[in-house]
Amino acid sequence: MTVPTSPTAAEKSPPRFNLSRWFAVVALTSIAVLSIAVGLLLNNFLTDRMVAREASLTQEFVNSLLLVETPLVRFTAEASPQRQDEMASSFEHLARMPDMLRANLYDRSRHLIWSSDPTLRGRSFDGNPELDRALAGELVAKREEHDHDSHGKAEHRALPGREAMFVEIYVPVRDPATGSVLGAIEFYKRPQALAEALSQLRAFIAVGAMVGGALLFAALFGLVRRADLTIRTQQRQLVDQATLAALGEMSGAVAHGIRNPLASIRSSAELMLDGPPEAASAAAQDIVAQSDRLEAWVRELLAYTQPLDAAAAPVALAPLVQRCMEDFARECERRHIATSQQVGPDLPAVRGDPLLLAQVLRTLMSNAVEVLSGGGSIEVRGRTGGPRGTVTLEVRDSGPGLTREQLARVGQPFYTTKARGLGVGLAMARRVVERAGGRLEIDSAPGRGTAVRLHLAAA
Repeated sequence: MTVPTSPTAAEKSPPRFNLSRWFAVVALTSIAVLSIAVGLLLNNFLTDRMVAREASLTQEFVNSLLLVETPLVRFTAEASPQRQDEMASSFEHLARMPDMLRANLYDRSRHLIWSSDPTLRGRSFDGNPELDRALAGELVAKREEHDHDSHGKAEHRALPGREAMFVEIYVPVRDPATGSVLGAIEFYKRPQALAEALSQLRAFIAVGAMVGGALLFAALFGLVRRADLTIRTQQRQLVDQATLAALGEMSGAVAHGIRNPLASIRSSAELMLDGPPEAASAAAQDIVAQSDRLEAWVRELLAYTQPLDAAAAPVALAPLVQRCMEDFARECERRHIATSQQVGPDLPAVRGDPLLLAQVLRTLMSNAVEVLSGGGSIEVRGRTGGPRGTVTLEVRDSGPGLTREQLARVGQPFYTTKARGLGVGLAMARRVVERAGGRLEIDSAPGRGTAVRLHLAAA
C-alpha cells in the first residue's frame, strides 16, 4: 500500500483571501455593466415603440386625408402640372402637419413628384431602403440624427432646423378601391413632445438603474460581508483548535520521549552517589549518552519548527548517497545489516539544497537501521522516467513493515512507531522534498518491509 504523506495545516493554508473586497469589486463592476446594458436596451426599446406610435398616428392622418382628398390619390397615380394646381390645398395639409420639417411625395418609380421644399420637386434619390419598403406596402419609422456635415442621405441635406434628432416616416399611399400601392409619402418630423418624453424617460431609466443597482449591491454585499465575518470567525476558531491540538501532540511526544532518558539519568546519578566507586564511570557514561540523546531530540525539534529558506540548486545524488552509506556503514555492520546502492553517476541532478537533502537521506537511513535491530537489508535505488522528468530515489528496508493504520498516520508531525523518537523526522523530510518541488510517498505492508520514495524535480 502506497500513501503520500500529507502536508501540515500551516503549509496547506493558502494566502489570505479577502472575500468582501473581492466581492465588492466584482459585484460593483458586474452590476454597473448590467445596469448600463439594461438601461440602454430599455431606452432603445421604449424609444422605438414611441417612434412607432408616432408613425402610426401619422399614417392614420394620411389615410383620413386620402379618404377626403380623392384628387390626391389620382395625382399620385398620374402626376401632372394641372392636377398639382388642383392639389394645392391637399399639399398644404401635408406641409402643415404638427412638428413637420419636410414632406415628400413619391410615385411608384421613386420619382419625387411633390415636396414641401420646391427645390426638390422632380428629382429622384437612389439608395433609400426605407422608401423601397414603403412602396412594398410597409409603414416605416426610423430615428435619425441630424447630419450637419451632409454625409447622410441626399434627401436629408438642407433640412430646416438644427435639432439633433428627427423622425423619418414613410407612409404608403394606397388606392382606396383596389388597395394597391400607388406611391409613398415621406415625412421628416421634429416631435417636440416625443423628444421631451424621451429625455425624461432617459433620466428616469438612469436614476432607476442607479438606485436599483445600489440597492442590489448593498443587499448582496451585506450578505457576503456577514458570511465573510462568519467564515473568518470560524477560521480563527479552527486555527486555535489546530494549534492546541498540535501543542498537545508535541507536549505528549516530548513528555513521552524525555521520560525514559530522565529516569536513566536519575538512576545513574543515584548510583554515583550511593553505589561503589567502580560503578561511577559507567554511570557517568550513561548520563552523557542520555544527555546527548536529549540534545539530539531538541535539535531535531528545533530543525522541524524552523522555516526552510535555503535556495534550490542542482544536487548530484550519487555522491550524496555514497557519503550517507559510508556514515552508516559501521552501525549497519554492528547490527548485521546488508546494504546496497544502485545510484549511478549518470543519474540526473535534482533541484534542492544539498545539506537539507543529505539530512533527509540520513533520516530515512536512520529509520531503516532502527527497525532492523536483528539484521536485514537496506537498498537505495535511483531511477528516472517519472512524470514531468522527475528523478526517484528509493530507500527500501526488509523490516516488519507498517499496518494500514500506521501507514495512514506515518509522516504526521509527532507521530512515531519507534520507542525512541519524537516523530518529526519524516515530517521534516516531507517539508524539505516538497519545498524543492518534489513529493514523498511511503509503500509498506506487514511482513514485506517499507519503501520510502522521493520524487525529486530534475535540475
